[in-house]
Amino acid sequence: MMNKSFVAALLICTALTSCKQTSSMYDASKLDSTALDAITESAYRTYVEKLSSDEFLGRKPFTKGDTLTVNYIQEQFKTLGLEPGNRDSYFQEVPMVEIASKPSTPQLTFEGKNGTLAKKNLDDFVIVSRKSSPKVAIQKTDLVFAGFGIVAPEYNWNDYEGLDVKGKTVVVMVSDPGRYDKNLFKADTMTYYGRWDYKYEEAARQGATGVLIIHETGAASYGWDVVRSGWSGPQLLLADDNIKTTDFEGWITTETANALFKFAGIDPIIMEDAKKPNFKAVPLNISTKVELNNTIRNSKSSNVIAKIKGTKRPDETIIYTAHWDHLGVGEPVNGDSIYNGAIDNAAGVSALFEIANAFKAAKHQPERSIVFIALTGEEDGLLGSGYYTNNPIYPLNKTVANLNMDAFSAAGATKDVSIVGYGQTEIEDYVAKSAAKFGRTVAGEKNPGSGGFYRSDHFNFVKKGVPGLFMGSGSKLISTDSLANDTRRKGLGKYHSPQDEVNEHWDFNGIIADVRLFFDIGYMMSYETTFPQFKAKSEFRELGEKRLSK
Repeated sequence: MMNKSFVAALLICTALTSCKQTSSMYDASKLDSTALDAITESAYRTYVEKLSSDEFLGRKPFTKGDTLTVNYIQEQFKTLGLEPGNRDSYFQEVPMVEIASKPSTPQLTFEGKNGTLAKKNLDDFVIVSRKSSPKVAIQKTDLVFAGFGIVAPEYNWNDYEGLDVKGKTVVVMVSDPGRYDKNLFKADTMTYYGRWDYKYEEAARQGATGVLIIHETGAASYGWDVVRSGWSGPQLLLADDNIKTTDFEGWITTETANALFKFAGIDPIIMEDAKKPNFKAVPLNISTKVELNNTIRNSKSSNVIAKIKGTKRPDETIIYTAHWDHLGVGEPVNGDSIYNGAIDNAAGVSALFEIANAFKAAKHQPERSIVFIALTGEEDGLLGSGYYTNNPIYPLNKTVANLNMDAFSAAGATKDVSIVGYGQTEIEDYVAKSAAKFGRTVAGEKNPGSGGFYRSDHFNFVKKGVPGLFMGSGSKLISTDSLANDTRRKGLGKYHSPQDEVNEHWDFNGIIADVRLFFDIGYMMSYETTFPQFKAKSEFRELGEKRLSK
């Protein structure tokens, strides 16, 4: 019997007449030097410095910085000669709700047979609510340690088996079991089950009242300061009443988790036991009271969209994305309270401008349409891309690929290029071809356990069956001056801090090389009739096949 996946793929290729190369007279396998020369460091740097300046107030949606940013992006798209991407508009409005949660007291007090244990807001825990209610008042909720908080039948793993958590608060660990045992899940490559958003979603499906994730820097791939800054301020979510959530969500430090286990009379070694198959959830026999006062504001932000119409197959689109938003004005660090987000992600939006300029300058214009989207709400849970993929302007079954740019490296040019989520899509084959033209090699990400593939806007395209690329500089610096390299790395701004600004340590050579590579990948795709698919071992392959069959 023939393999069903093979038959489906064959039918799809036949339907789309996409199993052969285009017969275009132009050979897009060669570099277009005119287009590449249009990508310049001077222009790129001007864009980054402008977008990450204090003028834009940290580019937080729902603030003055939102209006300033989207208008600036629209202005640049117009100046570059791009068409509006949403009929006659450059904007796609994204309805969202902002919820600012504030605990009624500065401490969270836990009660048990040994008395009480108090922990301090921000230092020991952060909690928020996504309920559109002015007040969340939980008079008593019992705590249960539910391991990783994962239900994954395909990996024979169920932390909630036999467990009734209605009215209770689950305490769960970050990441997934593969991080600790390479025979489990996808070994040290994090699955979606390891992401905090999955853990919140699953706790809600299980009917829990609350969920607290135990933070651990290595497993999360960022420190407590990132949790503190990211979750202590107003939270944004799409204005969708159908989203199921727990009454409250939050994080606790590892130190707080250890204290809770000891307070409950349980050895913290239980966290090691939870990393092994067949672990059973354990009631902690302690409870807490949670009261949150919510300030709710409904409004709209915008994705900013522009396009270059294809010359032969304009209904087929290649979509470049980069998120424009950052954290706005927040808790001061070293006297600075504006979170400028130069690397994250003024760098990516500026690349949209330079790539668009390269396409306009190309000797031969693309046969497929090229779409550029500056997305809102990435920092709050990939909201802009989530809204777009739920409400696509360009049919997803005619969307060839999403090429997503987020947080380029300013550490210098590299011999290699890194693909986040290596092994997922056939876009990687285009990356390899293009990289070879520039004398570069292709590698997987340095830290696959961070779950980077699920942490940027391409993932919402992937969840709809559209292959997505999240790519950045590699780790093999061309410069052999180790002292200069170390100085540069140490001098770059810290992730999600007010110090993410352009400074004298930035080396733009690597970013410009990466931007040119991104251009060439899309340019090659624009001259083909093929639709890249997910690779055989990707968990999203079936979704991709279904999308193309529509």
